[in-house]
Amino acid sequence: MNKVTIKISVATAAALLLNTMAIAGGDIVPMEPIVDTVKKVKKDKPKRQTRGNMTVKYNVLPGSVDSVGDMFSEGIFYGRLRSNTFYWDWSDEDYETGGKRKDNKNMGVGGSLIYKTAILNGFSGTFGYYGSLNPDFFRMDDEDVKYSKAGKDTFSRYKVKKTGSYGIHALGQAYLEYNNGTFDVKAGRQLFESVFTASNDTKMIPNAFDGITVSAKVAPKTKVRAAWFGKQKLRDHENAHDVVTFKDSNGESWNNNDDSAVHKGLSYANFLAAGEDTNHDLFLADLQTKYVDNLVFKLSYLQVPGVVKDIVAEAHYKIPFENGWALRPGVRYFYQMDDGGGAVAGYTNLTGKAATGYDAGVADSLDSSLFAARLDLKMPDKKGFFRLGYSKVEDKADIVAPWRGFPTGGFTRAMAQYNWYANTETFLARAVYQFTPDFKASLRYAVQDFDDSKDNVQADSTIWHLDTWYNFTDRFQMKTRIGIVQADDDIAKSLGGTKGDVSYNEYRLEFNYLF
Repeated sequence: MNKVTIKISVATAAALLLNTMAIAGGDIVPMEPIVDTVKKVKKDKPKRQTRGNMTVKYNVLPGSVDSVGDMFSEGIFYGRLRSNTFYWDWSDEDYETGGKRKDNKNMGVGGSLIYKTAILNGFSGTFGYYGSLNPDFFRMDDEDVKYSKAGKDTFSRYKVKKTGSYGIHALGQAYLEYNNGTFDVKAGRQLFESVFTASNDTKMIPNAFDGITVSAKVAPKTKVRAAWFGKQKLRDHENAHDVVTFKDSNGESWNNNDDSAVHKGLSYANFLAAGEDTNHDLFLADLQTKYVDNLVFKLSYLQVPGVVKDIVAEAHYKIPFENGWALRPGVRYFYQMDDGGGAVAGYTNLTGKAATGYDAGVADSLDSSLFAARLDLKMPDKKGFFRLGYSKVEDKADIVAPWRGFPTGGFTRAMAQYNWYANTETFLARAVYQFTPDFKASLRYAVQDFDDSKDNVQADSTIWHLDTWYNFTDRFQMKTRIGIVQADDDIAKSLGGTKGDVSYNEYRLEFNYLF
């Protein structure tokens, strides 16, 4: 069958007005067209492919049918087998004296099985199981799971702590969809890529959200999305949890929003003490347009009522040259407004510790902002690009972003780094090159200049990251990552040890097979 009728549903949808992305490549994620299209698919073309940021591109989707029975019998299963191996080597372990640094290793082996029904009068459904098992020869002992870093997302620390059992079995996607060619509505657990939120499916299980999303084409080359989410399910959780609250009613850190970037001052106990609700809603919206040739502009909005509001404006403009090369400058402005969260968190920063060295206004406000810019030099025939990036956070509050859509992503963020503390300045240089049709590599160097006067912010650091992708076939891929982080020892020592040595080497190996 050389022709396959494909209904390309919309990416995810949401409830307010604005939003963008944070993938490794950093470009704004385009929404899928909200129309029925027919395109030729080669006989041996895989049903799905992974992009550079490990999100999935669907090449084949179920078509339209005339009965409920056909809706299920004509659906399509999408399988994935994968493994992820992590080794983290600290330069200075301190666990023997009560610290948090201990060399750690973890491995996840498993995959996912996604089922999409066919489309009946615009209605369809998607359901996805995700699983991760952890071989005992390459994982931490039960009592040492708290030291796991990058590999923690291959299992549930909370499950190990409570039951002694490794592994995760999770419902990663489960939503009903209605698409009439103009509007696309999804209700249930779903993935949502934006400047604030991301599936961030680089481990074993994606970051997902429970709620309702809507998207629509409102003008030529212009789309809007809106979303309401009542719960989030992070990658190392089997069950959904609040979108922003740290710790639960029992003070358990790993049974609520324990994202690495969560604001720990926004804890269950602090919300109660302030007389505020511990359960929160997340509203998102964005508008994206490509109406002007070579320009992609996006305006995004987020609100967690009673906590924080964000507005983000982002633009990327391509300047093509006759020889096939092109320049593509881009900017992002992230404006954060306090909506009551500052009074709850008090005088704390993202770590939940005292905001020593911060502006006095941080004591009762989350007001802040971030500016980021980049310049890409793109090679002909999509062979690769060179990038220079810069970001600077205003010297007020830290940026609140525990939804895996990294505020500096695509501009200056490097693997496993959180460079959106107040008054942080970052410079980045990156090169990506496609050596052969099956082999691609990326080298990234970043300089992170944190505020030395702030006690509970890490020391300055430099980062090298080398990523490679190798396709054995169009369904079987290997990915490697090496990270080398060197902290400024002088800063750590000059402040009497208040800034620990965050130097480390990190190694990752990933295999993916799609069927």
